[in-house]
Amino acid sequence: MTEILYIETGDFEEREAVFNEADFGKRLDAALAEHFPDLSRSRIQSILENGGVRPEGVTKNTRVKPGGRVVLTVNERVPLTAAPEDIKINVVYEDEDVIVVDKERGMVVHPAKGNTNGTLVNALLWHCAELGPDGFRPGIVHRIDKNTSGLLVVTKNDEAHAALAGQFADHSITRRYQAIVIGGFREETGSVDAPLGRDPKNRLKQAVLPSGGKRSVTRWRVIEQLTDRSASYTLLELSLETGRTHQIRAHMASIGHPVLGDDLYGSARGPAAREGQYLHAGVLGFEHPSSGDRMLFESPLPPYFTDMLAKLRSA
Repeated sequence: MTEILYIETGDFEEREAVFNEADFGKRLDAALAEHFPDLSRSRIQSILENGGVRPEGVTKNTRVKPGGRVVLTVNERVPLTAAPEDIKINVVYEDEDVIVVDKERGMVVHPAKGNTNGTLVNALLWHCAELGPDGFRPGIVHRIDKNTSGLLVVTKNDEAHAALAGQFADHSITRRYQAIVIGGFREETGSVDAPLGRDPKNRLKQAVLPSGGKRSVTRWRVIEQLTDRSASYTLLELSLETGRTHQIRAHMASIGHPVLGDDLYGSARGPAAREGQYLHAGVLGFEHPSSGDRMLFESPLPPYFTDMLAKLRSA
């Protein structure tokens, strides 16, 4: 049986509502539902309850006044159709609220044009059809790219989804990656603080924009300098302060150190040509949506990554 999903893409937008005389005295959630008819009232309430609103301190029960302004941080939602598929996935943790999955390189997270099956969502629907209640829907609150491996958290109910989406919105999620990038570094640590947006020359890419981009911050630390006979490479640990599409790949390319094997951002050459980028989401931390406990998961580097490190070290 086909399952109908709403996928949270991981891309956030800010929406501003300016209230007028017709809004006077209305509850904030009701007024916002009229201003943004594509958002359900329950979804607006979840955004308010999880801190995705400015000014701080307003609630669903706040009464609206003419001239008042409210800004919502809304996670983009895309309706998709997916069927359960018997695909093996590596579940590293699961309870009644969340599933943490260690995704293999080469697997797409959710169905989209050109990838309608064989995705992590298809696999989760099969997995949860056996373990979850009728009508269960896996909630994708963030993504990693097809050729990036590593950890994702998936929510199993609306309450958990709202709580995790709020943590991603306020950047309290811990995410650390390892990557092999092209070139050497003189400094041991650093950061890239540069706004990202859709590349006007290539809609498949993100780019650092002089204006109009979203704030994006990536911090890096050198783990190991590597060389082969013709080039230099560096093994980095990278931490995300924000979580934009292709953030690490675009930021590293912008400072002249694209991720090894990344054909979209210009580095599919040398020992990793046409294999996919060497980027692994190795650490994921979040506050459990029910207990409030801080949870931290680690994924060791997979064989494709360690094999390349061994190859570069031996050279």
